[in-house]
Amino acid sequence: MTAPSSPAGGAITRVHVPLPGREYDILIGRGVAATAGTLVAERLKPARAALVTDENVAAAHAPAVADALEAAGIAVTRIVVPPGEATKSYGRFAEVCDGILAGRIERRDVVVALGGGVVGDLAGFAAASVRRGSAFVQIPTTLLAQVDSSVGGKTGINSPHGKNLVGAFHQPSLVIADTALLDTLPVREMRAGYAEVVKYGLIDQPGFFAWCESNWRGIFAGGPERDEAVAVSCRAKAAIVVRDEREDGDRALLNLGHTFAHALERITGYDGARLVHGEAVAIGLALAFRFSARLGLGPGQDASRVAGHLASVGLPTRLADVPGGAGDADALLDAMFQDKKVSRGALTFILARGIGQSFIARGIDAGDVRAFLADELAAGG
Repeated sequence: MTAPSSPAGGAITRVHVPLPGREYDILIGRGVAATAGTLVAERLKPARAALVTDENVAAAHAPAVADALEAAGIAVTRIVVPPGEATKSYGRFAEVCDGILAGRIERRDVVVALGGGVVGDLAGFAAASVRRGSAFVQIPTTLLAQVDSSVGGKTGINSPHGKNLVGAFHQPSLVIADTALLDTLPVREMRAGYAEVVKYGLIDQPGFFAWCESNWRGIFAGGPERDEAVAVSCRAKAAIVVRDEREDGDRALLNLGHTFAHALERITGYDGARLVHGEAVAIGLALAFRFSARLGLGPGQDASRVAGHLASVGLPTRLADVPGGAGDADALLDAMFQDKKVSRGALTFILARGIGQSFIARGIDAGDVRAFLADELAAGG
């Protein structure tokens, strides 16, 4: 199916995710959300939609999306949750599931997630669970969600034991990434999303990382560079997801920097006022490259280059950059052992032999990790 034209007059990029029996499109461009009703109606033909959003997005974007759905003949039930990582909880999950059921959403209908990664993860898990699986559409409103969490089918909520430990793989039927929605995003949230953009270059596309070094200002300003960055990121993630949908192999590469990041989020109590996910990822990326250099796997100059670029856009790169502190080495290590990537008590990291040369490193010695963290903390890192 061809991509539509944008109401704003710009080009729409179509990224296809060819999962057997669960294939879907990611449509990227300025103004594409205005066509959400037509797109959803043509592809899914639902009678009803549960529109899940948060209080911030509800005021800014939900009326236009609801109007677009209703204009296409789709009855809309709105479900509004508080913003922030704390919303990914058992209690809010139950509220969303009950809201979907109260809206008489059937399996032939659709759950639409309008928001950032929190809303997408929560609504997606609810869609996977209600009636044992309902159709699901993502309309991500943050850069981080457009390039990462809206693509690939990971859904879930947090537990007191760690982040994203309860959930399901449930692929969306469609992703509508309207890059114009990012125009009103606070700069802190743009920076946080940018950390995930950079990650794709660091995994296996050194040319894309170099492109980011030269073009990041255009991404932030909303020029054509933004659409390009979102499209490249989505293609990169889609290619990995198609190879390894359920993270049995290569998909783990997408967790570059995330073992450190998730530990930092747990240490800070998922308090977005102190640290949002993308900021934790930025610190995690810098730490992953410095740890790789410490183990003799990659050159120190690459670690410096990665940290230097992240810092140049205003992202944190050291443990000392965490407001209120990052705890001690033992607390961080304990948080890492709660990560989903722990296997039989052994830590798994994504490390790098250089920029664009990341690999899965299993069975990393906990003593080496603790010593590294202690040195980073002692050095003001």
